[in-house]
Amino acid sequence: MITTDGNQHHGLTTDEARARLRLEGPNELPRTGKRSVFRIILGVLREPMLALLLAGGLVYLLLGDRTEALILLIFASFSVAITVIQEARSERVLEALRDLSSPRALVIRDGAGVRIAGREVVRGDLLVLEEGDRIAADAILVDATDLQVDESLLTGESLPVGKVTGIPSVEAPEESSMPRPGGEDQPYVYSGSLVIRGSGVARVLATGVRSEIGKIGQSLSELDTETPHLRREITRIVTWCAVIAALVVGLVVILYGLLHGEWLEAMLAGIAIGMSLLPEEFPVVLAVFMAMGAWRIGKVGVLTRRAAAIETLGSATVLCTDKTGTLTENRMALAQVWLPSGEALTLKHGQPVSKDCRKLIETAALASDPHPSDPMEVALHNARGTFAGSESSSTLPIHTYGLRPDLPAMSNIWDDDQALTICAKGAPEAIISLCRLSDDAAQKVLKAVEDMATRGIRVLAVATSTAPDRQWADSQLDYHYTLAGLVGLADPIRASVPDAITECRRAGIRVVMITGDYATTARSIASQAGIEEGEVLTGSDLEALDDEQLAQRLKRVTVFARIMPQQKLRIVQAFKADGEVVAMTGDGVNDAPSLKAAHIGIAMGGRGTDVAREASALVLLNDDFSAIVQSIRLGRRIYDNIRKSMAFILAVHVPIAGLALLPLFFGLPMLLGPIHIALLEMVIDPVCALVFEAEHSEDDVMERAPRDPAQRMFSPSMLLWSIMQGGIAFAMLAVVFLAKTAAGVPEVEVRALIFFGLVAQIVALILVNRSFRASLRDAFLRKNAALGYVVLAVACVTGLVLLLPRAQALLKFGSITWNDMLLALGLGIGLLLILEGCKLLMARAELSKTSSMHRKIGSE
Repeated sequence: MITTDGNQHHGLTTDEARARLRLEGPNELPRTGKRSVFRIILGVLREPMLALLLAGGLVYLLLGDRTEALILLIFASFSVAITVIQEARSERVLEALRDLSSPRALVIRDGAGVRIAGREVVRGDLLVLEEGDRIAADAILVDATDLQVDESLLTGESLPVGKVTGIPSVEAPEESSMPRPGGEDQPYVYSGSLVIRGSGVARVLATGVRSEIGKIGQSLSELDTETPHLRREITRIVTWCAVIAALVVGLVVILYGLLHGEWLEAMLAGIAIGMSLLPEEFPVVLAVFMAMGAWRIGKVGVLTRRAAAIETLGSATVLCTDKTGTLTENRMALAQVWLPSGEALTLKHGQPVSKDCRKLIETAALASDPHPSDPMEVALHNARGTFAGSESSSTLPIHTYGLRPDLPAMSNIWDDDQALTICAKGAPEAIISLCRLSDDAAQKVLKAVEDMATRGIRVLAVATSTAPDRQWADSQLDYHYTLAGLVGLADPIRASVPDAITECRRAGIRVVMITGDYATTARSIASQAGIEEGEVLTGSDLEALDDEQLAQRLKRVTVFARIMPQQKLRIVQAFKADGEVVAMTGDGVNDAPSLKAAHIGIAMGGRGTDVAREASALVLLNDDFSAIVQSIRLGRRIYDNIRKSMAFILAVHVPIAGLALLPLFFGLPMLLGPIHIALLEMVIDPVCALVFEAEHSEDDVMERAPRDPAQRMFSPSMLLWSIMQGGIAFAMLAVVFLAKTAAGVPEVEVRALIFFGLVAQIVALILVNRSFRASLRDAFLRKNAALGYVVLAVACVTGLVLLLPRAQALLKFGSITWNDMLLALGLGIGLLLILEGCKLLMARAELSKTSSMHRKIGSE
């Protein structure tokens, strides 16, 4: 039987523990299901373009053309491999949470201490807690000695909280009666929290999913990751195009077969037209942009865990940020000192301080544990080295008076060869009592304490005394102390935060702080960080609001204080219901549900927990808040470039589809077959996407308001502009095709001319869509290394086709004269000049419209 502080503890018997483990299950979270590779492959096989490629390969096999069949099947295999690699990722949130919530534990069973795996802890077990232990389950203390616990993972509070002994109970209370984590002098300890100081014995009340950390894990498993708006829109567009393509293909196959009697050729014609009408590049290009975007964002110190967040990053309208470890450094530091003379000094690293201030700081350090683990005492020792110019010595105090519930102050007695010096620190009220201050002097001290507390500063009073001899008194109260002053400690704001928040405001992004800390502290930190003034809403006030009332308050609140994990989740969901695009930052377990529920969850990589990192979409590798701004800039750039790429792809499909259909209307042989279209779409289009991905930001990218979340990528104006580009290109090619055919030029030579003319126009369309502004100079001279590589690749492929007879035979090309090559090049140059002229006219019309509106507003 184990005895602590005179109390004997027997604990459960081994048989009782085994029975409860069997009945209630292990102390861990249930595993998440994973999507198998087989299921991913099945999903890929349902893609329309893959079906068309496989069908085309089968028809070529039936026709006996094994070479073309093999090429199409290679294209299909490549598509499957890329998609499977992209999709074969699974969430590890609950696995990481299980590791954190199931540390090894020392329990008392059969009257003896036994070290067991955290998953084997059961309700009713007695946990032995020592400094540095990670608590394995929710429990109530039956013994405690100066016990302090860090619950910041659950509450967000940066300081450890003191614990007291409660009334032991074998039976777990009802869920509704279990108090939430946080607050001083509670008898409850919680799974996942860390013992900072002291020791204790606690009886387990809840394990696994019934613990506080388990409830968070359960809420994570119930949250579905939202499908991004852009991906939904692209899926809708591709679906509609597939339906239209299917109708057209069916009609073409029937008419071709009836008119020519060649049903296999009719199927090839139908497949070619289906491939030309189906913009299957959209998902491919989106995957390329997401992968390259993740790489670019990684270069500024942000890891992308879910590429879908990149789509949404540029449209974020609200940034919900945690306080501890996000806006602040998650460490205590000496922020201010106050002397009895009334002198108050706000401290900055490296600044000189007066002799009296140095003495105060040194006294506060000497009143602390010589080898501290308490964050406040660590901060005082650090300040002694920084401001007082002296390092902590290896000597120990000759006598110590510890904290007591009735006197929250501690004293260390030091022998400095001249006197027995007593250094004391503690709660201001306790030190005032020790110093026996007059009412006026006490009020002066308390006023200084209040001034610091309103700015979120934790205040300790410091005093000194002298012991007459080594006959130590029973209590600190038996000595006569002199007030040395006050020391104020705070979790400092990260240096980069104010500028980053200013940049967010300039970009039209509203920053809101959500924290478990007290309202006064939260408002002070928000002001220091540069968050705009607004209302403060506490967790208790939030609890009293229904959803409609909360929606109204959201518009005015900039700080949420004393917030619990479930409430963070509710706040994020309320913002989303109000139409906002929500980014949420955090680092603790308590942030995980809201990180996963937000459109963009951003976790801290350095100080953040595994749970927060796994629940997030983005991770700040260096915990640099300013990297969020750079990520938003890149997110907006990426979205702009996706729009340019999509406009280009739509435009390219118009002449491809037109050239596939045009011969059928005139009863002519097919101009472009499946292999030509596959070559264009599976090689040129994805490569061209790299050009748009590498484009630099537009000049006003961070001066715009966030994009309207309801705004569609494929707006009527974008569709009209893309169809107009493609229509002009098709018209130019159609004129050449009909003229050459009418002149009796052989089919194979016409096919070669039109194909190379189409390639030249594709390059022209790339140049036109590089920028939203009209600038022929920018089209050629704006820096983009990828463009040079693409043009070089196109030139090389063109040269190979011209020089290799086997390539010409495979593509059914005839010889092409230099005059025809110049004509093909001229088609591209002509298209470029026409479209840049159209952009210039549209820009002037838009400028004239804007000027007219301004004049009208001015006249009113």
